[in-house]
Order: sequence, then structure tokens, then C-alpha cells
Amino acid sequence: MLAPEQFFGFLLAAILLTASPGPDNLMVLGLGMSKGRQQGMVFGLGCALGCLSHTFLAVIGVSAIIAASPTAFTLLRIGGGLYLVWLGIGALRSTGGQSAASAKEPSQSLRSLFMKGLLANAINPKVVLFFLSLLPQFVIAAHGNVPGQMLALGLTFTLQAAILFGLLGYFAGSVGAWLERKPGAGKWLDRLAGTVFIALGAKLILSR
Repeated sequence: MLAPEQFFGFLLAAILLTASPGPDNLMVLGLGMSKGRQQGMVFGLGCALGCLSHTFLAVIGVSAIIAASPTAFTLLRIGGGLYLVWLGIGALRSTGGQSAASAKEPSQSLRSLFMKGLLANAINPKVVLFFLSLLPQFVIAAHGNVPGQMLALGLTFTLQAAILFGLLGYFAGSVGAWLERKPGAGKWLDRLAGTVFIALGAKLILSR
């Protein structure tokens, strides 16, 4: 359903954005370091699967807007692009001060950790806006079946997030030790992600 260049371009952007320091992956890292691999991996799986709700909202919402009003879709496109640029500027200005230590949680059951990750991601309005901004610009309208393309992109994002979060939880001890030796790593990851955000936002604003 997705063209190779469409799929791999989106996958690269998704991996860069997922790997950049943020509440979800820092929580996965902190839990993996403090409570064990299993706890970090289960929480990460919950966070990743929470993306499915945003995928379906994007598919339904954007498709409805396209059908109802080209003007409304243009406003959504510009608003989404400005939102991505704003996120990018924030990431570029970040000092990389967040740490996995601040993400440590008291002991919880695996089911509780999974549900916490799932719900925290699913009800986060910022993630909703992010998906509404990100998915449409990787859709190729000429290929038809726009909802199907968006669904495939959302599933791709969810799958790569589950894999990355799972690996992060599993290797949390090694990753945490590396970050302690490289205190500036988080800042450079933020800068890389910020550049990607701004580029995607500009592309969305300028596209027709």
C-alpha cells in the first residue's frame, strides 16, 4: 500500500523522533534501570500501543476534513506545520536536562505498568496533535486510498516504537551507563529531533 520511498522516509523520521529524549522513553529507561528489564519493556509496549488510538483519530478526522472542506484542511495543514515548528524550536532550545533518574517509579504490577503507559499515551492531547500534523504529509494523494495510507503509516509508527522501547527497556542498564558517561548526548539528540521537526513543519506549511 505504501511506496518504498514513502515507507522508508516515514520510518526514518519516526525512528529519529521516537529516539529523541522525552517523557515516554525516559520513563522506559528509568523503569528498566531501577525495576528491571521486564518492567521497562512492558511500560514501553503500553506507550507504543497507545499510538493506535491517535492513528485512528487521524484517519477519521483528517479524512472527514478533506471530504468536508478543502479550506478547513488547508488550515489544519498550516496549523499542524506551525505546531511542528514550535516543537522543533523547543527541542533546539533544550539543555538536555531531563534524566532517567527523574522517571523512576515505585514498584507496580506489570499489568498496571502496561495500562499506565497505554493510557498516558492515548489521552495525551499533544500526541494527538502530533499525529494529525505528521501523518498527512507522508500521504501521496495520487496513490488513492488516503485513509488506508494513513492507517499503514500509523501502524508503522506504532511497530517501530514498540521495538525501540522494547530494546530500550531491555538494555536500560547499558544505555543509562552510556548516558552518564556522555552527558551531552541528550542535548544533541534533542537538536537532531528539533531539526527534523522544523523541516517537517516547513514542508507541511509550504506544500500544496
